[in-house]
Amino acid sequence: MLKLVKSQQPNTVVAEQYFLPVTVTLHIRLQAFTMFPPQGLPLPGEILLITDELSSPADFILLGNLSAHLKNHKDSKCIVLSVSEDLTRWKAISGKSVEKNLNLAQYMSSQSLIFIDVITNVASQGARRIWGPVLVILDDVATLEWTGVSILELSRFVRALCALSRKANAALILRHHIVTPGEPDDILRHLLQLCTYHMDVLPLSTGRSGSVALHAGPAVVDPHHHLIPKSMAIQYRLTDTGAVFFDRGTGGGVL
Repeated sequence: MLKLVKSQQPNTVVAEQYFLPVTVTLHIRLQAFTMFPPQGLPLPGEILLITDELSSPADFILLGNLSAHLKNHKDSKCIVLSVSEDLTRWKAISGKSVEKNLNLAQYMSSQSLIFIDVITNVASQGARRIWGPVLVILDDVATLEWTGVSILELSRFVRALCALSRKANAALILRHHIVTPGEPDDILRHLLQLCTYHMDVLPLSTGRSGSVALHAGPAVVDPHHHLIPKSMAIQYRLTDTGAVFFDRGTGGGVL
Protein backbone atom coordinates (compact mmCIF):
# COMPACT_ATOMS: atom_id res chain seq x y z
CA MET A 1 0.00 0.00 0.00
CA LEU A 2 1.37 3.39 -0.97
CA LYS A 3 1.36 6.18 1.56
CA LEU A 4 0.56 9.62 0.15
CA VAL A 5 2.51 12.62 1.35
CA LYS A 6 2.72 16.25 0.29
CA SER A 7 5.27 17.13 -2.34
CA GLN A 8 7.45 20.23 -2.23
CA GLN A 9 6.02 21.08 -5.63
CA PRO A 10 2.71 22.97 -5.46
CA ASN A 11 -0.51 21.06 -6.17
CA THR A 12 1.13 17.61 -6.36
CA VAL A 13 1.07 14.46 -4.26
CA VAL A 14 3.78 11.80 -4.21
CA ALA A 15 4.21 8.36 -2.73
CA GLU A 16 6.82 7.80 -0.08
CA GLN A 17 9.27 6.41 -2.61
CA TYR A 18 7.63 6.72 -6.02
CA PHE A 19 5.93 9.57 -7.85
CA LEU A 20 2.30 8.82 -8.53
CA PRO A 21 0.82 9.02 -12.05
CA VAL A 22 -0.14 12.40 -13.40
CA THR A 23 -3.80 11.44 -13.12
CA VAL A 24 -3.63 11.83 -9.32
CA THR A 25 -2.19 15.33 -9.63
CA LEU A 26 -4.87 16.18 -12.18
CA HIS A 27 -7.57 14.99 -9.79
CA ILE A 28 -6.26 17.28 -7.06
CA ARG A 29 -6.21 20.27 -9.40
CA LEU A 30 -9.77 19.57 -10.53
CA GLN A 31 -10.92 19.31 -6.94
CA ALA A 32 -9.23 22.59 -6.16
CA PHE A 33 -10.87 24.75 -8.81
CA THR A 34 -14.32 23.16 -8.84
CA MET A 35 -14.57 24.10 -5.17
CA PHE A 36 -13.33 27.65 -5.74
CA PRO A 37 -13.54 29.91 -3.84
CA PRO A 38 -12.53 27.66 -0.91
CA GLN A 39 -15.37 27.07 1.50
CA GLY A 40 -15.00 29.01 4.73
CA LEU A 41 -12.51 31.54 3.37
CA PRO A 42 -11.96 33.64 5.40
CA LEU A 43 -12.48 31.79 8.66
CA PRO A 44 -13.35 33.68 11.89
CA GLY A 45 -10.35 35.75 12.93
CA GLU A 46 -8.79 35.57 9.45
CA ILE A 47 -8.17 38.50 7.10
CA LEU A 48 -8.63 38.03 3.37
CA LEU A 49 -7.12 40.67 1.10
CA ILE A 50 -8.68 40.78 -2.37
CA THR A 51 -6.85 42.77 -5.02
CA ASP A 52 -8.32 43.49 -8.44
CA GLU A 53 -7.91 45.80 -11.40
CA LEU A 54 -10.24 48.04 -13.40
CA SER A 55 -10.56 45.39 -16.12
CA SER A 56 -11.10 42.53 -13.64
CA PRO A 57 -13.32 43.76 -10.78
CA ALA A 58 -13.81 41.27 -7.96
CA ASP A 59 -17.48 42.13 -7.37
CA PHE A 60 -18.50 38.51 -7.94
CA ILE A 61 -16.06 37.34 -5.25
CA LEU A 62 -17.39 39.84 -2.70
CA LEU A 63 -21.03 38.99 -3.43
CA GLY A 64 -20.28 35.27 -3.31
CA ASN A 65 -18.68 35.60 0.13
CA LEU A 66 -21.52 37.81 1.36
CA SER A 67 -24.17 35.37 0.14
CA ALA A 68 -22.41 32.28 1.50
CA HIS A 69 -21.96 33.87 4.93
CA LEU A 70 -25.56 35.01 5.27
CA LYS A 71 -27.07 31.76 3.99
CA ASN A 72 -24.75 29.18 5.53
CA HIS A 73 -24.62 30.46 9.11
CA LYS A 74 -27.57 30.69 11.42
CA ASP A 75 -27.87 34.09 13.11
CA SER A 76 -24.97 35.35 11.03
CA LYS A 77 -24.24 39.03 10.57
CA CYS A 78 -22.36 40.94 7.89
CA ILE A 79 -21.10 44.51 8.10
CA VAL A 80 -20.30 46.17 4.78
CA LEU A 81 -18.12 49.28 5.02
CA SER A 82 -18.54 50.70 1.53
CA VAL A 83 -16.33 53.53 0.35
CA SER A 84 -16.68 53.62 -3.44
CA GLU A 85 -20.26 52.38 -3.97
CA ASP A 86 -23.57 53.27 -2.31
CA LEU A 87 -26.33 50.81 -1.39
CA THR A 88 -28.15 51.38 -4.71
CA ARG A 89 -25.07 50.26 -6.60
CA TRP A 90 -24.67 47.16 -4.40
CA LYS A 91 -28.31 46.22 -5.06
CA ALA A 92 -27.80 46.70 -8.80
CA ILE A 93 -24.68 44.54 -8.85
CA SER A 94 -26.34 41.77 -6.83
CA GLY A 95 -29.32 41.85 -9.21
CA LYS A 96 -27.06 41.12 -12.18
CA SER A 97 -25.01 38.40 -10.50
CA VAL A 98 -25.53 34.70 -9.83
CA GLU A 99 -26.70 35.75 -6.38
CA LYS A 100 -29.95 37.19 -7.78
CA ASN A 101 -31.86 35.68 -4.88
CA LEU A 102 -29.69 37.67 -2.46
CA ASN A 103 -32.28 40.13 -1.16
CA LEU A 104 -30.15 42.82 0.45
CA ALA A 105 -33.17 44.82 1.62
CA GLN A 106 -34.59 41.77 3.42
CA TYR A 107 -31.29 41.05 5.17
CA MET A 108 -30.97 44.69 6.19
CA SER A 109 -34.52 44.68 7.55
CA SER A 110 -33.69 41.68 9.74
CA GLN A 111 -30.41 43.34 10.85
CA SER A 112 -28.43 40.45 9.39
CA LEU A 113 -26.77 42.93 7.02
CA ILE A 114 -25.51 46.30 8.20
CA PHE A 115 -24.51 48.57 5.32
CA ILE A 116 -22.44 51.66 6.12
CA ASP A 117 -21.62 54.26 3.50
CA VAL A 118 -18.26 55.27 4.94
CA ILE A 119 -17.95 58.62 3.20
CA THR A 120 -21.36 60.05 4.13
CA ASN A 121 -22.71 58.11 7.09
CA VAL A 122 -19.86 56.81 9.23
CA ALA A 123 -20.22 59.65 11.73
CA SER A 124 -23.88 58.79 12.37
CA GLN A 125 -23.26 55.12 13.15
CA GLY A 126 -23.51 54.42 16.86
CA ALA A 127 -21.87 51.54 18.66
CA ARG A 128 -23.85 48.32 18.77
CA ARG A 129 -23.34 44.81 20.09
CA ILE A 130 -23.49 42.08 17.47
CA TRP A 131 -23.97 38.38 18.20
CA GLY A 132 -23.33 35.38 15.98
CA PRO A 133 -20.77 34.73 13.22
CA VAL A 134 -19.67 38.08 11.80
CA LEU A 135 -18.19 38.93 8.41
CA VAL A 136 -16.83 42.45 7.86
CA ILE A 137 -16.19 43.73 4.32
CA LEU A 138 -14.23 46.93 3.63
CA ASP A 139 -14.77 47.97 0.01
CA ASP A 140 -12.33 49.43 -0.73
CA VAL A 141 -9.03 50.66 0.65
CA ALA A 142 -7.72 52.44 -2.45
CA THR A 143 -10.68 54.82 -2.65
CA LEU A 144 -10.01 56.02 0.90
CA GLU A 145 -6.54 57.05 -0.23
CA TRP A 146 -7.95 58.75 -3.33
CA THR A 147 -10.30 60.84 -1.16
CA GLY A 148 -7.32 62.41 0.56
CA VAL A 149 -6.72 60.18 3.59
CA SER A 150 -2.99 60.13 4.25
CA ILE A 151 -1.06 56.88 3.99
CA LEU A 152 -0.20 57.05 7.70
CA GLU A 153 -3.83 57.55 8.77
CA LEU A 154 -5.04 54.87 6.37
CA SER A 155 -2.44 52.39 7.60
CA ARG A 156 -3.43 53.02 11.21
CA PHE A 157 -7.13 52.64 10.38
CA VAL A 158 -6.67 49.34 8.54
CA ARG A 159 -4.39 47.97 11.26
CA ALA A 160 -6.96 48.91 13.92
CA LEU A 161 -9.76 47.29 11.91
CA CYS A 162 -7.73 44.09 11.55
CA ALA A 163 -6.94 44.04 15.28
CA LEU A 164 -10.58 44.64 16.21
CA SER A 165 -11.78 41.89 13.88
CA ARG A 166 -9.31 39.39 15.30
CA LYS A 167 -10.25 40.36 18.86
CA ALA A 168 -13.95 39.84 18.05
CA ASN A 169 -13.14 36.63 16.12
CA ALA A 170 -14.81 38.13 13.04
CA ALA A 171 -13.85 37.31 9.46
CA LEU A 172 -12.58 40.34 7.56
CA ILE A 173 -12.36 40.97 3.81
CA LEU A 174 -10.38 43.94 2.49
CA ARG A 175 -10.64 44.89 -1.18
CA HIS A 176 -7.90 47.01 -2.74
CA HIS A 177 -7.92 48.22 -6.34
CA ILE A 178 -4.58 47.95 -8.14
CA VAL A 179 -3.85 50.98 -10.33
CA THR A 180 -0.29 50.17 -11.44
CA PRO A 181 0.06 46.36 -11.82
CA GLY A 182 3.51 45.10 -10.96
CA GLU A 183 4.33 48.20 -8.92
CA PRO A 184 2.97 47.71 -5.36
CA ASP A 185 2.43 50.97 -3.52
CA ASP A 186 2.99 51.59 0.19
CA ILE A 187 -0.63 50.76 1.11
CA LEU A 188 -0.56 47.44 -0.75
CA ARG A 189 2.71 46.45 0.92
CA HIS A 190 1.13 47.27 4.29
CA LEU A 191 -1.98 45.21 3.50
CA LEU A 192 0.11 42.24 2.42
CA GLN A 193 1.80 42.23 5.82
CA LEU A 194 -1.54 42.25 7.65
CA CYS A 195 -3.53 39.67 5.70
CA THR A 196 -3.93 35.97 6.40
CA TYR A 197 -4.61 35.22 2.73
CA HIS A 198 -4.29 37.26 -0.46
CA MET A 199 -6.63 36.59 -3.39
CA ASP A 200 -5.35 38.25 -6.57
CA VAL A 201 -7.93 38.72 -9.34
CA LEU A 202 -6.20 39.35 -12.66
CA PRO A 203 -7.52 40.28 -16.12
CA LEU A 204 -7.20 38.32 -19.35
CA SER A 205 -7.51 39.64 -22.86
CA THR A 206 -10.69 37.68 -23.61
CA GLY A 207 -13.51 39.94 -22.51
CA ARG A 208 -15.32 38.94 -19.31
CA SER A 209 -12.64 36.51 -18.21
CA GLY A 210 -9.71 36.55 -15.85
CA SER A 211 -7.65 34.49 -13.46
CA VAL A 212 -7.42 34.13 -9.69
CA ALA A 213 -4.47 33.22 -7.50
CA LEU A 214 -4.53 32.58 -3.75
CA HIS A 215 -1.48 33.22 -1.56
CA ALA A 216 -0.82 32.85 2.17
CA GLY A 217 0.11 35.86 4.26
CA PRO A 218 3.59 36.15 5.82
CA ALA A 219 2.44 34.90 9.24
CA VAL A 220 0.74 31.73 7.93
CA VAL A 221 2.79 28.62 8.64
CA ASP A 222 0.22 25.89 8.00
CA PRO A 223 -2.46 27.14 5.54
CA HIS A 224 -5.98 25.86 6.12
CA HIS A 225 -6.90 26.47 2.48
CA HIS A 226 -5.53 25.18 -0.80
CA LEU A 227 -3.07 27.77 -2.17
CA ILE A 228 -2.93 28.64 -5.86
CA PRO A 229 0.31 30.22 -7.11
CA LYS A 230 0.10 32.85 -9.84
CA SER A 231 1.83 30.51 -12.28
CA MET A 232 -1.08 28.05 -11.87
CA ALA A 233 -3.84 30.61 -11.41
CA ILE A 234 -7.41 29.39 -11.91
CA GLN A 235 -9.20 31.05 -14.78
CA TYR A 236 -12.79 32.23 -14.73
CA ARG A 237 -15.42 33.43 -17.14
CA LEU A 238 -18.33 35.65 -16.10
CA THR A 239 -21.61 34.45 -17.60
CA ASP A 240 -25.28 35.33 -17.13
CA THR A 241 -25.51 32.58 -14.51
CA GLY A 242 -22.37 33.50 -12.60
CA ALA A 243 -18.64 32.80 -12.66
CA VAL A 244 -17.37 29.58 -14.25
CA PHE A 245 -13.97 28.45 -12.95
CA PHE A 246 -11.63 26.16 -14.88
CA ASP A 247 -7.98 25.20 -15.06
CA ARG A 248 -5.64 26.91 -17.51
CA GLY A 249 -5.84 25.29 -20.92
CA THR A 250 -9.14 23.53 -20.23
CA GLY A 251 -11.54 26.38 -21.04
CA GLY A 252 -12.31 25.49 -24.63
CA GLY A 253 -15.74 26.86 -25.50
CA VAL A 254 -15.86 28.93 -22.30
CA LEU A 255 -13.47 31.79 -23.07
